[in-house]
Amino acid sequence: MGVDRKSIPNLGIGLGLRIPHYDDIFAHKPDIDWFEIISENFMIEGGKPLDTLRRILEFYPVVQHGVSLAIGSPDPLDFDYLKKLKELTKLTKTPWVSDHLCWGRLPGAHYHDLLPLPYTQEVIDYVAERARIVQDYLELPFALENLSSYVAFKQDQMSEWEFYSAVVEKADIFMMLDVNNIYVSSRNHGFDPRDYYNNIPLDRVIQIHLAGHSDFGDYVLDTHDYYVRDEVWAIYAEVYARTGGVSTLLEWDDKFVTFEETWKEALKAKKFQKLLSNRQLETPQEIIV
Repeated sequence: MGVDRKSIPNLGIGLGLRIPHYDDIFAHKPDIDWFEIISENFMIEGGKPLDTLRRILEFYPVVQHGVSLAIGSPDPLDFDYLKKLKELTKLTKTPWVSDHLCWGRLPGAHYHDLLPLPYTQEVIDYVAERARIVQDYLELPFALENLSSYVAFKQDQMSEWEFYSAVVEKADIFMMLDVNNIYVSSRNHGFDPRDYYNNIPLDRVIQIHLAGHSDFGDYVLDTHDYYVRDEVWAIYAEVYARTGGVSTLLEWDDKFVTFEETWKEALKAKKFQKLLSNRQLETPQEIIV
C-alpha cells in the first residue's frame, strides 16, 4: 500500500468507548479528541449499538480496533469477517484499523483470546504476508499491537521486539504500540523495557495505548482496571517524544471509575506532551500525581 506515516493524522488524546460512560458522553458532550471502538461490537447490520455509534460519530472521530482477526492463526484469512470490517470503516471513516499480533483460531475453533506467537522467521514470513493482504483489502493503513505475554516458546529464535519489527517491516504496515504491554511483558520475562523501544522502528508507530495493570509481585497482569502506573508513564514519555507525536488512547475495561476520573487520567498524557514540546520535562515523576 505504501502509506507514508506522515500522512496519518495525530488525533490527540482519546478514550476507549465503553458502555458505562455512554450516559455522561451524551449528556455532556465532553471535549474529547476521539474515541476508539472495538470493531466487533459494531460489525452488525443494525440495532442499538449502531444507533449509538452514529450518535458518537456526530461529534467525535472514531478509530477501529479489533480483537478477533487472529492474524497468526493457521486457518485461512476470514474474508467474511474482513468484508464486515471494511463495511464498518465506511461508516466510521476511521483513518486506520488495528488488531493484535497474535493467534487465537484453529480450523473450526475460535479461542477468543490473544495468544502469543513463536518468534521465528517462518512465523514472520507467514504473518507478514497475511497482514499485507489485510491492509490491501481494507485499503486503509493497518497496524498490529504488541501483546502482554506470560509464556514463551522454546523454539523462539529472537526477542519479541525483533519479531515485532520484522513483521511490520516485511508487511509494510504499522505499529499500534501498547506501552503498558511493554512494561507488563518486561516484568514477566525479565527484560529491560528500554531494550524493547530502543530497538523497534518508532517511525512505524501510528498510535499508542496506555492502560493500568495489576502487580502481583512475581508476575504482572494486563487488567485495564486501574490507573496508569508511574513506570508506564515513564515509558510513554520517552516513546512519545521519539515518535514525533502520535495519537494516544487510554484503555479502561473493568472496575470502572467515573467518566470524569477516566478522562482526567487520559489527560495526563497531554501534560507530558506539553512539557515535552517545551523541553521542560526533566523527569516523568514531575507530573505523575
